[in-house]
Amino acid sequence: MEKNFVNTQIEEKVLKPANGMAMMLILILVMLICVGAIVWGAMAALAAVIVAAAVVFCIACVLLGGLKIINPNEALVLTLFGKYYGTIKDHGFFFVNPFVTARNPIAEKQNESEGLLQELSESSKKNKEKKPSINKKVSTKVLTFNNGTQKVNDAMGNPIIIGAIVVWRVENPTKAVFNVDNYFQYLSTQCDSTIRSIARQYPYDSIEETDTEEKTLRGSSQEIADMMKSRLQQRVEDAGLEVLEVRITHLSYAEEIAAAMLRRQQAAAIIAARQKIVTGAVGMVKTALDQLGEEEIVLLDEERKAAMVSNLLVVLCGDKEAQPVVNSGTIY
Repeated sequence: MEKNFVNTQIEEKVLKPANGMAMMLILILVMLICVGAIVWGAMAALAAVIVAAAVVFCIACVLLGGLKIINPNEALVLTLFGKYYGTIKDHGFFFVNPFVTARNPIAEKQNESEGLLQELSESSKKNKEKKPSINKKVSTKVLTFNNGTQKVNDAMGNPIIIGAIVVWRVENPTKAVFNVDNYFQYLSTQCDSTIRSIARQYPYDSIEETDTEEKTLRGSSQEIADMMKSRLQQRVEDAGLEVLEVRITHLSYAEEIAAAMLRRQQAAAIIAARQKIVTGAVGMVKTALDQLGEEEIVLLDEERKAAMVSNLLVVLCGDKEAQPVVNSGTIY
């Protein structure tokens, strides 16, 4: 049984925040009242009124930072001074504590890499424009991950090329943010490991054609893909991810043995075709001899029957077209 190294102590807390539209209207009204109070206090020379109105105006400006817009199929994971605050899963316009911080490891890593590239580029030194804000929301949409192709040894030790795609989504945004550093990279690594471990347990194809119960990568691709899905789901469950489907998109022998395996398949096909031809030819010869004997068209002894069987089998089983020889004399 595989060990679990992921810290799962943080439990998801779904927030039900206040309506953002109502809070925005209240804050705008308060700011307008504060502006009016400052103007009135300046005209009446009341310093206390001016200071109080200015303080309330600043507080209202700070509270505006608590307005959050959540689009459909998105979630917002929030922390407050380093502690987990909660997760917003509903879409709409909400108001939360203005001091909370949204977390998204993928966006943070992307921001770090882009910032490093901008520092190294000469154009960024000349143009000090403000960088656009980063989307800290965690997408819960259904996504497709293409694992590409990789070389693996099957159960027989033959090198094969296998590739798969994974249909997945973020089921628990809290686990995806806090339990792993980058849940997309985590899925990629676990997908590679799962495909390799499953592919090593089964042969590419059955050596014995009569053994139909043995599972193979080529003959039982759907069952193998379902096993990959189950194994991958176990590995990424603590990261808050849900694997919806795994499909094998590419399966072939590696280049170094592809030619040899092709010859083996061709030989098996030739043998199967020869067996079918011989079986049919024997049946045709038997039918011909029976009809000749029943209708008494010609009476043949055992030696002539053997010669006739030999000639018919040569004609029916030969690769080239037979050249008939007309006998104008007696068969004896």
